[in-house]
Amino acid sequence: MPNDVYAPAPLQPGTLRITPIGGLGEIGRNMTTFEIDGKILIVDCGVLFPEEHQPGVDLILPDFSSIKDRLDDIVGVVLTHGHEDHIGAVPYLLRLRADIPLIGSTLTLALIEAKLKEHRIKPYTLNVAEGQMEALGPFDLEFVAVNHSIPDALAVVIHSVAGTVLATGDFKMDQLPLDGRLTDLREFARLGKSGVDVFLVDSTNADVPGFTTPERSIGPVLDQVISKATKKVVVASFSSHVHRVQQVLDAAHANGRRVALLGRSMVRNMTIAAELGYLKVPAGVLVDYKKAGDIPDNKIVYMSTGSQGEPMAVLSRMANRDHQISVGEGDTVILASSLIPGNENAVYRIIDGLTKLGANVVHKGNAKVHVSGHAAAGELLYCYNILQPKNVLPVHGEHRHLYANAQLAMQTGIPEENVFLGEDGSVYDLKAGVMTQVGQLDLGYVYVDGSTVGEITDADLKDRRILGEEGFISVIVVVDASTGKIVVGPEIHAKGFAEDDKIFDAVKPKIAAALTEAAQNGVRDTHALGQVVRRTVGRWVNVSYRRRPMIVPLVIEA
Repeated sequence: MPNDVYAPAPLQPGTLRITPIGGLGEIGRNMTTFEIDGKILIVDCGVLFPEEHQPGVDLILPDFSSIKDRLDDIVGVVLTHGHEDHIGAVPYLLRLRADIPLIGSTLTLALIEAKLKEHRIKPYTLNVAEGQMEALGPFDLEFVAVNHSIPDALAVVIHSVAGTVLATGDFKMDQLPLDGRLTDLREFARLGKSGVDVFLVDSTNADVPGFTTPERSIGPVLDQVISKATKKVVVASFSSHVHRVQQVLDAAHANGRRVALLGRSMVRNMTIAAELGYLKVPAGVLVDYKKAGDIPDNKIVYMSTGSQGEPMAVLSRMANRDHQISVGEGDTVILASSLIPGNENAVYRIIDGLTKLGANVVHKGNAKVHVSGHAAAGELLYCYNILQPKNVLPVHGEHRHLYANAQLAMQTGIPEENVFLGEDGSVYDLKAGVMTQVGQLDLGYVYVDGSTVGEITDADLKDRRILGEEGFISVIVVVDASTGKIVVGPEIHAKGFAEDDKIFDAVKPKIAAALTEAAQNGVRDTHALGQVVRRTVGRWVNVSYRRRPMIVPLVIEA
């Protein structure tokens, strides 16, 4: 159950305050603030992608309200890696204060700088690498290499007078990584020996037993699927999954095919990865998609975005025949990604649509074409035993993931009272190794809708859902200003409700009777009369048709 909202007491000197702003109870919006002696450090600042019950929304941001009045106290934002759910909200934070320092690895900073360029923001950045230490105000930071589904991911160790915090970011313990960059367990062991007061740990796969399959197992499967394909191949993945794109390039090259990148974010991110040396492109393999149409279908692979069913992404448009690259009989489509919770229906609709077009759709459910970038239960147990942290705060996951992670921590001997199951806005104070919850902020979703940020509310989304699911009815009535009697109408129109407006003939006498009764009771205010019309039509529609459409009455005085 959600915690009751209550304000934390003023922060005492020498005490570290930890507040997850996003990422608890959801896969996305990852952001945590750390405050001590009047200075604030932020780790990650990501977005959440909307679900079907949030129509029209482009992105969902963390709620910055708790730091909006303290922007000058922020010493920096540490970005653990370059995925959207960890960096996507940075442009919106920097709109509030453009010179907040961004700290991250080479690839991470390159990806966020490209994104900020589109927002016309030139950031102040500090490039760091594993093994490096940096001082930011009262925080001494140490960076540790971790393995993830994007190169150059880092965990961050935050040292302060209040104690030591290790935040993993997203990580796994692939022992055969494609880039040879292991999660640095030797450094974890050293930290465990010196003492970790709080462990903020990735929870996404905490409910998955065992160990995550190595990335290397995917390459042969992709090679096999592409080698058997007789016509064009389309591979959909996250636009920042450098390792998966590398495997597709290698498999295409091995089978005599060329690769065209589709989707603005895919082209942008892979161009950056190639320029920095994280993506090794075989000579002559890449081709501009505008020229790919001249290449025979059995010699081309399209690498696209849209693996999560995003309606405007390339794969959705292909399934809807709304893209210049068509998918048809004999083509092969590979969904090389996992399903983010909440996207299942959208993805299955695309699979169905592509199958209906005649394509052979290969996905995680029927072939080993993707492995997760997150540590499974076995890996997390190793971490707990190596680190032996005093306190644990599971992050990055829905509630079931956080709960499973908490159970793993307790199984390794960490006392239940030192394992904290929080939610967005939970406030924790750390001093002398003791961590306690001291508050619960009332944080909500901030919706990006076109060019507006934070203007759309949950009430607006409810209206959109009603319009989409139940329809719309407008009622226009003209009444005499002195007597309240109907002069013209009621005139009723509907959208998305019924084919023939004649069905409303049955409710018109009810509207007239309700307005007459209101007039006899002395009601003259047009807004109040409009509410009478809304209630009358609403009751009739509900009883007669079991529907709850949006009803917009307009009462005009004559």
